[in-house]
Amino acid sequence: MPSRCFIGKHSETEAAAPAKKDDSAPERPKRTLLGWKDKNEDAEESKAKAASGFRNKEKVLVTCSRRISFRYRHLMLNMVSLLPHCKKDSKVEAKSSKGATLNELVELKGSSSCLFFECRKHKDLYMWMVKSPSGPSVKFLVNAVHTMEELKLTGNHLKGSRPLLTFSSNFDKDVHWKLLKEMLTQVFGIPKEHRKSKPYHDHVFAFSIVDDHIWFRNYQISVPHNEADKVARGGLDKMTLVEVGPRFCLNPIKIFGGSFGGPTLYENPFYVSPNQIRALEKRNKAGKFAKKVKAKTRRKRHELSNPLEPDEFADMWKDDE
Repeated sequence: MPSRCFIGKHSETEAAAPAKKDDSAPERPKRTLLGWKDKNEDAEESKAKAASGFRNKEKVLVTCSRRISFRYRHLMLNMVSLLPHCKKDSKVEAKSSKGATLNELVELKGSSSCLFFECRKHKDLYMWMVKSPSGPSVKFLVNAVHTMEELKLTGNHLKGSRPLLTFSSNFDKDVHWKLLKEMLTQVFGIPKEHRKSKPYHDHVFAFSIVDDHIWFRNYQISVPHNEADKVARGGLDKMTLVEVGPRFCLNPIKIFGGSFGGPTLYENPFYVSPNQIRALEKRNKAGKFAKKVKAKTRRKRHELSNPLEPDEFADMWKDDE
């Protein structure tokens, strides 16, 4: 019985207690450049973003190995200036454990891709294009490197603007070229509405396959600015392309299934390493020198085996002693 009385008193006290008023201030609307934003507008924007579904959050880590030459370092800086969605990091030691180090760096930077420039013997430049953490990854040999500063080209587009990506038709002929096309699209395609990008399309990234190599070019879309020569809508015949740079050539070596390694998905049968090319050049030079030495010895033997007859007029102009 006393327990029931206690429950009844507790309920009576709860009913008698006055309800507390909510003294907290109402939430202030967000302020924008055009004024105050209502909650209804925020809800509409969130609904629109949810309806759109996919949102590109691609981030690319760009770094290089130690003891890289000045030309290749300038090429890397040109790529950083062309990709506003990239993140630059300090140099990494190019050892056998570089894959684990770079995977950790990519994870710390919150990136999903990586461009790693690896220089060997101060001559050869290799570029790793990696999708982290699950792969795939591609290893390229970079040839015919020309930077923006070296070429002194006349093109000049807006820094941070979104490029148009163009690919030659032979990217669709084989499976490995299709994979490389998809990776190039994801790495070099700047996400829409990125905070560091400009909402303009005033230059073009051109990727073309010639002799099983990928050639990269960057062109500015030039339009006449005079009022009389103003290009009308659809008048593409008056637009011109002016090369900006940089320019380089990618020779694919291997495609791996993982990040910086894993099972080999594709291996280029036509690839010849720069070390083998230099060894062949040395052999050719050594062969030329050996030919010269053999020719000299043959000439001496011929002169010894076929001596000249004494000349009767050899001592004609000598003064008599």
